[in-house]
Amino acid sequence: MNPAAPHRAGLTVLVGLTAGVVITTLVAASPVLEQLVERLPSIPSGRIGVVFAGASLLAFAAWGVVQLVRARRTRVGRVALEATVRGELSCGIRSSVLVQRLDELDGGSTEVRLNARYSIVADELGIAFWNGGSRPRRTVQVAWREVRSVRADSMVVGGSVVPVLVLRVRRGGASIELPIILSDGRPGRFALSDAPFFAVVRSWKAKHRAALAAEGLEPPPLTAPIPVIRGWAAAGARG
Repeated sequence: MNPAAPHRAGLTVLVGLTAGVVITTLVAASPVLEQLVERLPSIPSGRIGVVFAGASLLAFAAWGVVQLVRARRTRVGRVALEATVRGELSCGIRSSVLVQRLDELDGGSTEVRLNARYSIVADELGIAFWNGGSRPRRTVQVAWREVRSVRADSMVVGGSVVPVLVLRVRRGGASIELPIILSDGRPGRFALSDAPFFAVVRSWKAKHRAALAAEGLEPPPLTAPIPVIRGWAAAGARG
């Protein structure tokens, strides 16, 4: 599965067309731009570097503040969920593919909204997606009886291939795959991988089979075993 590939190809074409339009516009409007530049007040060359450095520092500081606020909101939300719900709590990273699939799963009645970092609760009832900080709000609920399979896969995000946990859900006659990028929730960290990632996959598969068995439903067929990656083995593979 590589659902991000068509989106990347379309984005590449769009960027290329936009660049062509911008270049054409600049060439056509070059006389006007030259006159405009001549009218601008002169800036001492020594101050240009200072102004640029100051602007870069302010932009970096603003970005850092935003990241800290997001991290704190995610941490507060996880603490609030741990105090109010039962089940295994995980952190997810929003992707456009997941939001689109959740809209399809919900029938398009309302637009599904997910935070950049959201929470996922897996319990005996199913999988629930949560938003919010100190007062979390459940966005989407998927019952285990609707889940057809739980498996590990990968998808392209930017220029990297990241592992995703894929839920195949059947609802209303439609079968939809939900690619979920997991994270450990700590600031500065991205996608969960290796042993922690596969531990979540194994746990969700076990909960799925147990929930179906408790309702007297036939559990899904066993697939190939999920590898157990030890810390030393993962470090050796990276080396």
